[in-house]
Amino acid sequence: MWGQWRGLSRDGKMAGRRWPDALQGDALQLLWRVEMGPSYSGPIVVGDRVFVTEAQKKTDEVVRALDKRTGKDLWKTSWPGVTRVPFFAASNGSWIRSTPVWDERSLYVGGMRDVLVSLDDESGQERWRVDFASRLKTPLPDFGFVSSPLIVGNDLYVQAGASFIKLDKRTGRIIWRSLKDEEGMWGGAFSSPVMATIGGVSQLVVQAQTVLAGVEAESGAVLWSQVIPAFRGMNILTPVVLGDRVFTIAYGGKSMVLQIRRQDGGFVAEQVWKTNAEGHMSTPIVIDGHAYLHLRSQRFTCIDLATGKACWTSKPFGQYWSMIVQGDRILALDQRGELLLIRATPDKFDLLDRREISDATTWAHVAMSGEGIFVRELEALAAYRCKSPGARA
Repeated sequence: MWGQWRGLSRDGKMAGRRWPDALQGDALQLLWRVEMGPSYSGPIVVGDRVFVTEAQKKTDEVVRALDKRTGKDLWKTSWPGVTRVPFFAASNGSWIRSTPVWDERSLYVGGMRDVLVSLDDESGQERWRVDFASRLKTPLPDFGFVSSPLIVGNDLYVQAGASFIKLDKRTGRIIWRSLKDEEGMWGGAFSSPVMATIGGVSQLVVQAQTVLAGVEAESGAVLWSQVIPAFRGMNILTPVVLGDRVFTIAYGGKSMVLQIRRQDGGFVAEQVWKTNAEGHMSTPIVIDGHAYLHLRSQRFTCIDLATGKACWTSKPFGQYWSMIVQGDRILALDQRGELLLIRATPDKFDLLDRREISDATTWAHVAMSGEGIFVRELEALAAYRCKSPGARA
């Protein structure tokens, strides 16, 4: 199952049969491809269905459920969702960006005009809707609803309404708001929250536009925060929690590790190290104490998380990678429509194979379920079979 942003544990990691050492020929087989309107949100896979978003006629946002085996439409629902991103980003389009999340027969989808919609996963029928701008009297975010929702138990967490918000997933009722605009949100957020236990306390680690913070899950109280300067407030990557440490990267800034520790009955965040490596947009994969990170320079690097030192840095690739890891194999989808298979090792950049799979751009996060790989091209969704060694055709 791939039911949310970056997979089951929100870290890009998956179990299962070992991936092949190559992507050519029968190792990667196209199963089906369905054309659709543009979108940047990643597909999610639950059971025998794939859920995907699209924009149509520059007026509506659409959610579709497809049969995982055939790509056949099962249902479709839509709502008005037009907005325009700022001029410096307009060349990449204004369509839906947030990756939906699935839980207990419901699908939760963030629309660009700062709305969150709950849908029945069998029929696509709307269960409830929250229009944050209307309800909270907040401005529409410049880039739309970009952050991907998180579900923990009956609680649903989103960065919306110029704040960080906890809702009841069953009803859409707002339980609390935290990190309001005057505290560092400033009109929206790009990064997606993660749940962690730090210092024995369950908390959400949230990358807002100007701060990284730990927010207490029950009350919404800010337990600790650290200013993270970024170009135009565009902190984009999902923070990575490493025990009581947090690894993060600022857009237009630096990579750093913060130590979160208890002090005087509360928490403080202290910088352990900082490096000039700039992660841009691609959330890193962490394996055995090393972060594998696609840089703004379009290069790929391995960083020792104990010291902040780069073990190696590759030649340039495309502008963005989404990554999945299984064991020591990283599968990376380059924004230029190329899949890359990499062996994760701090010793060298070890590219095992690469294969061009699309002439279109592929900004959405790649998804995987079993042997199926699901690639959201700008105007299509394609399903592939990644044949495990020894598996029958």
